[in-house]
Amino acid sequence: MSKSIIAKRNEAVAGRESKNAALPRPVRWVLAGLSLSMLLSSLGTSIANVGLPTLAQAFNASFQAVQWVVLAYLLAITTLIVSAGRLGDILGRRRLLLAGIFLFTAASVLCGLAPTLWLLIAARAAQGLGAAVMMALTMAFVGEAVPKEKTGSAMGLLGTMSAVGTALGPSLGGFLIAGFGWRAIFLVNTPLGILALLLVYRYLPVDRRGPKTGRNRFDHLGTLLLALTLAAYALAMTIHHDDGRSGFGRLNMALLLAAALGTGLFVLAEAKVASPLIRLATFRDPGFGASLAMNVLVSTVMMATLVVGPFYLSRALGLSAALVGLALSMGPVISALSGVLAGRMVDRFGASFMIVAGLIAMAAGSMALTVLPAMFGIAGYIAAIAVLTPGYQLFQAANNTAVMMGVHPDQRGVISGMLSLSRNLGLITGASVMGAVFALAAAATDITRARPEAVATGMQVTFAVAAILVIVALAMAIGSRARATRLARLAHPEDLS
Repeated sequence: MSKSIIAKRNEAVAGRESKNAALPRPVRWVLAGLSLSMLLSSLGTSIANVGLPTLAQAFNASFQAVQWVVLAYLLAITTLIVSAGRLGDILGRRRLLLAGIFLFTAASVLCGLAPTLWLLIAARAAQGLGAAVMMALTMAFVGEAVPKEKTGSAMGLLGTMSAVGTALGPSLGGFLIAGFGWRAIFLVNTPLGILALLLVYRYLPVDRRGPKTGRNRFDHLGTLLLALTLAAYALAMTIHHDDGRSGFGRLNMALLLAAALGTGLFVLAEAKVASPLIRLATFRDPGFGASLAMNVLVSTVMMATLVVGPFYLSRALGLSAALVGLALSMGPVISALSGVLAGRMVDRFGASFMIVAGLIAMAAGSMALTVLPAMFGIAGYIAAIAVLTPGYQLFQAANNTAVMMGVHPDQRGVISGMLSLSRNLGLITGASVMGAVFALAAAATDITRARPEAVATGMQVTFAVAAILVIVALAMAIGSRARATRLARLAHPEDLS
């Protein structure tokens, strides 16, 4: 009896020491490779936007045509990210991640050398496929390569690199175009991609070969249905009228109906397949469904800052283009600075508690955006963003940790892909829905010509709606936490005595 007590005490001491110890050097190099992969995929999303006017001029094309340079990348990621995760679970995640980084790097070279717009768009779609693999598998590797007590810190670091990529894109893109021309915004990925490839090849653990069973077959029908469904939804949310106005037309509604039909067909197909792309039983866990739904809502809110912010700062506050850019960069910069700290707080205080804390901070930040900018101008806007964005980073690190900690090893890729997909769907939805709320509240058909007072009203209403969305997410988090506690008590009634 005394031996078991001593053994338990030694285990507890060892656990505390490992918790306080720095990460082993190989693990740090693994995280460096994964972080670089996350940086590249997020940089690929944001760096091309700033080059659209230059591309329209270079290829003598309409703005609607060059928008497909951004859309092709976004659609490839959205439609294929879950399938990429599942394929990693079957074929081996290290092998597939290496292939994804190689494809992303090679496609970046093709983008930089493209002689025509349509070849550039095709290369961007290939680059998006590589990015889908990178996004889907980076989080999956945290469960394999990082000690459990450091999972939150690793997730916080990945969140930081994603924020750095988003923040760096517009400024780096503008600098490269001015100095070297538009081709440089794609070619800059080449040396970074090669470095990521070397780090992943050298330090990531080799794939373990498990026994081949029927559960390891790839679901071709499910993959096709999900890809078509997500493509229809993404296009419905991003496609515009021929004159460039946003808003829902007949084509948008037809695409939404196609997405709804595709969802139904996908669920039916998954129920009948022996080895489904997504196991529907996964959604019986209320915590998992709540985590995905919260991710969508929170990302929708964060997109509102990028959609509404530029119009409010330029039209209502009358800032110059340079000051607008500076003010908008504050959000991603604060997000990048708070990411690692958020991860450490998750490790220390627990994921479920930090999810609630992050959402409370986001709700406070959203409410502050309805009041502070009107009272204090640009200082009020930055103060509100300084509350909202660390809350978002805290939520992301905690939510990703909570989901990935409980995942069976053979499902890490697909679950990681679903987490990334839910974030992307939130960003796509936020761009369309929150933009529509803003335009409706401002009572303006053309927001670029709206009066400053109307733009200010639009801003207040949009972030009042954003605050409601965060409160809904908060209710989900509290409900999920209470349900998990209740189930734990039922499963272990002896703990109550």
